[in-house]
Amino acid sequence: MLNAEQRAIIKATVPLLESGGEALTTHFYKMMLSEYPEVRPLFNQAHQASGDQPRALANGVLMYARHIDQLEQLGGLVGQIINKHVALQILPEHYPIVGSCLLRAIEEVLGKEIATPEVIAAWGAAYGQLADILIGAEEHLYKQKEEAAGGWRGAREFRLVRRAQESSEIVSFYFAPLDGKPVLKAEPGQYIGLQLFIDGVEQRRNYSLSALCDGKEYRISVKREAGGKVSNYLHDQLVVGDTLQLFPPSGDFTLTASDKPLVLISGGVGITPTLAMLEAALETKRPVHFIHCARNGAVHAFRDWISALAERHPQLQHFYCYAEADGSNDAHAVGLLSEDLLAEWMPVERDVDAYFLGPKGFMAAVKGYLKGLGVPEQQSRYEFFGPAAALQ
Repeated sequence: MLNAEQRAIIKATVPLLESGGEALTTHFYKMMLSEYPEVRPLFNQAHQASGDQPRALANGVLMYARHIDQLEQLGGLVGQIINKHVALQILPEHYPIVGSCLLRAIEEVLGKEIATPEVIAAWGAAYGQLADILIGAEEHLYKQKEEAAGGWRGAREFRLVRRAQESSEIVSFYFAPLDGKPVLKAEPGQYIGLQLFIDGVEQRRNYSLSALCDGKEYRISVKREAGGKVSNYLHDQLVVGDTLQLFPPSGDFTLTASDKPLVLISGGVGITPTLAMLEAALETKRPVHFIHCARNGAVHAFRDWISALAERHPQLQHFYCYAEADGSNDAHAVGLLSEDLLAEWMPVERDVDAYFLGPKGFMAAVKGYLKGLGVPEQQSRYEFFGPAAALQ
C-alpha cells in the first residue's frame, strides 16, 4: 500500500516521464526481452521495432503516475489493458519479471542521483499496487470465461476448417474446436488470441473476430503485412486441417445496445470488427450507416457481401471511399475521407453512436471530423489494433 510520501514521490516524477518516458520503456523492453525469453511470445516484435509498444507503455506509466491519487480517472485504459492481457494469457507469474525490469530501467536510465532508494521504493510500491489490481481483475475475467457456456481457460485446440480470399490482401480463416463442443459466444467487436509455433518459435497474436459467433466456430480475417511473421505464415502456410491453440474471446470495444442510429467507419483491415457489429445491428431495426475507406477496389474486402446485405436490409446505407482511382465504379468517392464527405454520408441528426477503426492517422482524422460534426464525444468510440496510443 502506497503511503503519502511515496505518492508524493510518484507525482514528482511525472515531469521526468513526460520528457524521458519513452527512453526508459525502450530500455526496459530491451532488457526484459533479452534476459527473459519466456515472455517474448507475449510481445509483437514489429511493435517493438516501430516504437509503438514502448510509446504505449510510456503513456500508460505516465497516466498512472498522474492519477496515482485517483485511479478511477484512468477510465477505460485499465479495461483495455486487462482485456488484452487476458487475450494473450498474461499470468500472475509474469508480473514479478516486469516489475524487476521496470525498477532496474528506472535506476539505469535516470541514474542513481535521481533514482534514489526512496524513489525506487516508491515505484516498487506503485507497481505492486497496479499489479495487484490487474491480477485480481484478470483472474475474475479468466474465471468468468471458463464458467460461461462454451467457455474455457487457457489454450484450446482448434482446427482450420476453411479459408476464403476476401481481397488481394485479406484472407478469412474459420476455426472450429477439435473437441467438437460449443464455443463461447463473443460480443461483436471482440478479438481472439492465437498461439502458434513458427520455425519452432512461439508466437501469440490478437485478431478481431470478423463475424458474429454462432457458438460453433470463429472467423478472423487477416491482412498480409509486409514482413509480418504471423500474417505471412497464416496466408502462405496454414492450410485446412491444420490445428493451433486459441484463447477465449476478449475485448471491451463492443457494440452497445441502443436505438440510436449506428455509424460504422473503417479504414483498411479496420473493417474486421465492424462486420460483426453490422450483423448484430441488422438484427434490430436501428438505422446503420456503414462507411469504409480502402486504397482501391482490389484491396477492398467484403464489398459484395455488404452490398448484398444492403439490398435485404433497407435500414442499411453503405458508402465506399477509395484513396486511388482504379477505373471501377465501386467507390462513392475517390480520395481521402473528409469532414464534408462524412457529413454527407452520416445521418442528419448527429445524436448517433459512432465506431471507427483503422490506421492511426485515419482514426485521428475521423475523431476530429466527428467532433466537428457535433457527435457527442462519449458516443464516439474507437480501439487500436496494436498498442494503445493517443489520438491527437
